[in-house]
Amino acid sequence: MRILLLTILTLSWIYSQAQVSGTVTDKANSTTLNGAHITIKGLKLTTATNYEGKFWFSGLPAGDYTFQASYVGYKTTEQIVSIKENIPLTIDFSLTPQVYQAEEAVITGSRVQVSRNNNPLTVSVVTREELDESGESAILPVVSDYVPGVFVTERGITGFGVSDGSAGQISIRGISGTPNTRVLMLIDGHPQFMGIFGHPLPDSYVSSDAEKVEVIRGPASLLYGSNAMGGVINIITRKQQQDGLSANARVAFGSYLTQKYMGSVGYKKNKFSMFVSANHDETQGHRPGSEFYINNGYLKAGYRINSNFKLNIDGSIAKFKSYDPGTIEAPNTDPRHWVDILRGMGSVSLENSFRNAEGEIKYYYNFGEHDVYDGFYSTDQNQGLMMYESFRPSVHSTVTVGFDYQDNAGYAEMRDDNGNKLSEITDKSVSEAGTYVYYQQGIGKWLILTGGLRWQVNENYGDEWIPQIGASFPVTANATIKASASKGYRSPTLRELYLWAPANPSLKPESMWNYELGWLQKFFDDKANLEITTYYSEGKNLIMTVGQFPNVLNENTGAFRHYGVEFLGKVLILKNLSLNTNYSFLHMDDPVTGAPVHKFFLGAKYNLKKFTFNANVSYIGELYTRIKPTESTEYYTILNARVSYGINRYLKVFLYGDNLLDTEYQINYGYPMPGTTVMGGIEFSLTPGS
Repeated sequence: MRILLLTILTLSWIYSQAQVSGTVTDKANSTTLNGAHITIKGLKLTTATNYEGKFWFSGLPAGDYTFQASYVGYKTTEQIVSIKENIPLTIDFSLTPQVYQAEEAVITGSRVQVSRNNNPLTVSVVTREELDESGESAILPVVSDYVPGVFVTERGITGFGVSDGSAGQISIRGISGTPNTRVLMLIDGHPQFMGIFGHPLPDSYVSSDAEKVEVIRGPASLLYGSNAMGGVINIITRKQQQDGLSANARVAFGSYLTQKYMGSVGYKKNKFSMFVSANHDETQGHRPGSEFYINNGYLKAGYRINSNFKLNIDGSIAKFKSYDPGTIEAPNTDPRHWVDILRGMGSVSLENSFRNAEGEIKYYYNFGEHDVYDGFYSTDQNQGLMMYESFRPSVHSTVTVGFDYQDNAGYAEMRDDNGNKLSEITDKSVSEAGTYVYYQQGIGKWLILTGGLRWQVNENYGDEWIPQIGASFPVTANATIKASASKGYRSPTLRELYLWAPANPSLKPESMWNYELGWLQKFFDDKANLEITTYYSEGKNLIMTVGQFPNVLNENTGAFRHYGVEFLGKVLILKNLSLNTNYSFLHMDDPVTGAPVHKFFLGAKYNLKKFTFNANVSYIGELYTRIKPTESTEYYTILNARVSYGINRYLKVFLYGDNLLDTEYQINYGYPMPGTTVMGGIEFSLTPGS
């Protein structure tokens, strides 16, 4: 009762304050812009517009202020206004599109949209444009290129596979898992992983569904719980911004009889919006027995109930069959090694947005069915409830409180060649819940402090406390120093607890601490951006399999110590020429497979009338593909290029080539990557009003 009374009094006080409010729109078509930055210069305070394009500041003292509005793909605009005590003020912005893309707000590191400068965690963004220009149907290879410190293993022209010989291992700063249990995949903030094995299936995530991808490099367990130990990859899905109909379709053909088909439709009218997409990829593969086939579908719909509430539903389904050709030393010929996978997910959420508060409550359900050539068959479910609410008691502070619950369940059995059950392997479930508080406080003009604490309870191992602290120092209008210390953790999976001989139901969670310091700098009127980050990570209680078969057991015996430096830069050289680059150096006391010591990427984009040229070069140095029984490392350089031509406002043709240097290399040990590959096709695009 005391907590309820305190909440009511707090909300009453918040809403009684005089405030500055307004709306940000596109000058060309008067469409409101969701996620635009509004900054009060001098105070270093930033907020973001909601899904109606509205923003609010409360509690500003009387005086003259400069308000700045910015949004990706638009020219930054400023207004100087005078605020009188306790008198509400309205400021509206109308932004003009431009070629250069300013920095955008991010939500993954704080649950609500904030400037990257004000978030002490290191968050990188892969934009819609970068996803489109890559030519990739899968998301993760693009993330691997554009984000320093992130590396994703591959084994062929397309498709990651599952089980033996599979690729798709995600490493962030050398932290991955067996596989991917220490990096959390999210779709719009809710977890994506197999309930039985505790890891995502990378083939399920396609670029046509994503508006952008936000990546936290470092622990994010405070907000997202288990599996966010090494970092987070959050796919922010597409939504229709303007009233009317939009459509996009792409067909591509290329090397090794590879075919890619994609189609999407978006629609918005008044309070209702919808986006739907479908994909089909197939290839015969560059090696005998490496075929891959996949179908994906995605649907998202939203209805704005009123100015404060919005209802969303979404769902996806992926069906794929993948063949493992085996290593070149021991190819799989008889029997052929295949996996037949069905993955799906759905969620329903209710968003709220008020003058000084915003939040969401969401229920999600993930499911899968997995059939393997050797008779292994499993089903699983991962479902949960998430809720958070963020309050702004003053213009300088934000408080976010949240709660989440999830239940992971899985069933596995062995079958004969006719699909008949031979024996049951497991039928288990495990649940956990957590609650957290996250606080951001501005102190004067030059310091923003953040801190938070999560309490997690698991039905197997008990409870765990997860703290996080950080600071952001906007030392000038164009330079920011950031520092943070955060704890990460991971709960044991059903596989580690209950499956096969190493199973150990007494396992405890893994944990780590990460400390980092970063510098963000803008040059030349925001036409160039630079980010440098250095970090130190140390983990303990890693779950390892000890002993010799058949006397083996999963135990909390592992540890690691990593440190490194990451660099990210973007520059607009000319109106029609831009560059982006990143580099990361990783030191590991003990080497980890799939985590290169050196990783470099340089990309260029040039527009010439109806032509667009893209080229990039990447270098990977000291990549461990095998550690035992003997170490094996790879060093390689890859050159890719793409050209497109706009036939008219609706159609364009494209051609792109990968590995143009025909480099010989391996990422998965024993699985040589393809040489030069070529894809070409045509794309159709329709936007509202076109």
